Amino acid sequence: MPASAQQAPADLVKRVDDHYNHLRTLRARYSEHYTGMGLDRTETGTLTLRKPGLMRWSYDKPAGKVFVLDGKFGWFYTPGEPQISRTPAKQIDDLRSPLQFLLGHTKLQKELEHLTVAPEGANFRISGVPKGMAERVHLLTLTVNPAGTIQALTIEETDGATTAFSFSDIEENVPIPASDFSFTPPPHTQIVNGQPPI
Repeated sequence: MPASAQQAPADLVKRVDDHYNHLRTLRARYSEHYTGMGLDRTETGTLTLRKPGLMRWSYDKPAGKVFVLDGKFGWFYTPGEPQISRTPAKQIDDLRSPLQFLLGHTKLQKELEHLTVAPEGANFRISGVPKGMAERVHLLTLTVNPAGTIQALTIEETDGATTAFSFSDIEENVPIPASDFSFTPPPHTQIVNGQPPI
């Protein structure tokens, strides 16, 4: 690989920063493929983001499974489970959390250590280690198009597990009410403070 491909072209990285810093909301379909810990599964659903710091992953299967950041807490719930995981937003060490910086003051050069950029077909790969997650994350890779839009995200963990997200039907700056990010625990479920399960 040419040495130049190892360097982060400032214009492309800035294009990604500028693109997401000018967004107020984002909605997209996603496919999530996880391998590791003896598991190999693919799940799909809809991702919704709204400034500042609001995020919701609504899964198709199992229907009703959600991961919600309401600004104060992160909630993770799977229908039929007797417990709900709740974590203060600032303490979340979940692999979905790197996406929350997409709407806000994005600065990839500061968010990712050892940042590199390399071409991948018509797109580009921006790779690095999210700050503060080096013990868990070996590498995070964003696949972006020349316009600076993120098409996919892959997280390689230090234990060998890999989570890959791909995005489609991306809608930007569409009206999304704050109520979409509120979460009310179903009756008779126990709230457990801690990190979301895999």
